[in-house]
Amino acid sequence: MAKKEMELVKGIDLQRYMGRWYEIASFPSRNQPKNGTNTRAIYTLKDDGTVHVLNETWTDGKRGYIEGTAYKADPSSDEAKLKVKFYVPPFLPLIPVTGDYWVLVLGDDYQYALIGQPSKKSLWILCRQNHLEEEIYNQLVEKAKEEGYDVSKLHKTVHTNPPPEGEEGPKDTKGLWWIKSILGK
Repeated sequence: MAKKEMELVKGIDLQRYMGRWYEIASFPSRNQPKNGTNTRAIYTLKDDGTVHVLNETWTDGKRGYIEGTAYKADPSSDEAKLKVKFYVPPFLPLIPVTGDYWVLVLGDDYQYALIGQPSKKSLWILCRQNHLEEEIYNQLVEKAKEEGYDVSKLHKTVHTNPPPEGEEGPKDTKGLWWIKSILGK
């Protein structure tokens, strides 16, 4: 049986996609602390057509973050296939790390999204608010399952109400969250 290609969103309006997205659930990653809360991303379209990415999470009351750049994997394609590049470690950015960011589902109103990778090792459910209706969540999980993801790995992200604003709280300026995540903590 031939492996079917993943269905991706076509014709994404990057300008509409910009702004803050909360992580509702994801596959655990070595690049994120296990006990991170209020995880979110802020996307900003730059003049050259690339996207500035700011990923934030709070661990033990401290804000950890990493910045990167996203860009269309194939500028001539209308598929929502992006590449994201971060430099690690975040406290001394030396090593470029590039990953796939494929938009599998995007709500008509750009209020929720399902993001994956062709390797199926990473999966994110994102929302403009820090919570998502259970019915929509279940639909996104079902779509991920149809695409071949092992949805038993999905971990719901804890969020506080109200969520932290801006750069609220003390910062993890030493990158300890990143070091702990690499060590599996």
